[in-house]
Amino acid sequence: MIEARLAAAAVQAALYARLAGDPELAGLARGYDHVPEGAAHPYWTVGEAIETPNNHHGGFGRQVLATVHVWSTYRGYAEGLAIAARIVALLDHQPLTIAGHHTVAVRHELTQTLRDPDPDIRHMPVQFRIVTEQKE
Repeated sequence: MIEARLAAAAVQAALYARLAGDPELAGLARGYDHVPEGAAHPYWTVGEAIETPNNHHGGFGRQVLATVHVWSTYRGYAEGLAIAARIVALLDHQPLTIAGHHTVAVRHELTQTLRDPDPDIRHMPVQFRIVTEQKE
């Protein structure tokens, strides 16, 4: 079954579980799977994922480039970057429990500071590359 090989949804669920379960991150910002209308800032969300095959002889592998978004109304980037730093500490080089897959590697790829079209909002995408192998 092809669907069993896909990792993106399982990776996103594992990222959310790791981040939502951290009391220190919870003290910095709320986390949402779906942001409710009028949610107070700051907050983070698990966003988009790009999945590519990483197969080898004898096994199916995947690479998932996953983005966690940080949103803040703090003047400047200090608050958002502090939240991003905690997210990186929780994920970079840390194994994840991913349904149907073994974690091979979790690597922080980039953190970017952006201004939202709303001039009061700062946005920081934080990307990770997660390499997995399908469990038998």
